[in-house]
Amino acid sequence: MTGILVLAGTPIGDIADAPPRLAQELADADVVAAEDTRRLRRLTQALGVTPKGRVVSYFEGNESARTPELVEELVGGARVLLVTDAGMPSVSDPGYRLVAAAVEKDVRVTAVPGPSAVLTALALSGLPVDRFCFEGFLPRKAGERLTRLKEVAEERRTLVYFEAPHRLDDTLAAMAEAFGADRRAAVCRELTKTYEEVRRGPLAELAEWAADGVRGEITVVVEGAPERGAQDLSPEELVRRVRLREEAGERRKEAIAAVAVQAGLPKRQVFDAVVAAKNAPSASGS
Repeated sequence: MTGILVLAGTPIGDIADAPPRLAQELADADVVAAEDTRRLRRLTQALGVTPKGRVVSYFEGNESARTPELVEELVGGARVLLVTDAGMPSVSDPGYRLVAAAVEKDVRVTAVPGPSAVLTALALSGLPVDRFCFEGFLPRKAGERLTRLKEVAEERRTLVYFEAPHRLDDTLAAMAEAFGADRRAAVCRELTKTYEEVRRGPLAELAEWAADGVRGEITVVVEGAPERGAQDLSPEELVRRVRLREEAGERRKEAIAAVAVQAGLPKRQVFDAVVAAKNAPSASGS
């Protein structure tokens, strides 16, 4: 019989948030794969448990190489426990490759549910939670970051991001540019820890606040694009939407068609707005 892969959520701050099953799984696993073995040692000491199985590192740098080894253990009948530094494995953390490889070998995969910075921040944000999407970390380069943001500028679902504290001010400023200065957002810092803070407000205001420097683990929640009826969309707004899509890499023809479908308007109406905007400078100069 094949073994079982267990993905275990770990505390994102307060050790008391550890799932009750976590200690038992750490004690019983044949192999414990940890993103950071030193952090694992601190976790097991805090929980008062000693793993009986072999402990191996499993992080971004060796994930590809170590996955086949762990799959071999699973196929041989081992119980493999995967833990990351905080939160749930696979969610912006190592784990996806191992899960996919295990599934391919018909190995059972289960989870010990635990704390999640994504869901915690979403719940605390005060923004709509009925529909949301997780975007993870944005690119570090300014141009790539802005392009990625423009790709989701018209996304109606609430958006959740992770960000490094030293890049937060630049990211919030880029969000204000791509989404609009008045788009509501929440910056969640040091969740469940001693200095937990949730700062809510328009993106431009949050960017100004972050310019003074922010510390800690950061999760940013951004309100989705407002729903507008076709009658509310000015020609300028239609042109803006087309330009955002073009800047994200779409050809103009496809961008016009997509905006027309989204707005519920004839393609000709969007096309005419784009042509009028293009001719406006020469018209005003004549």
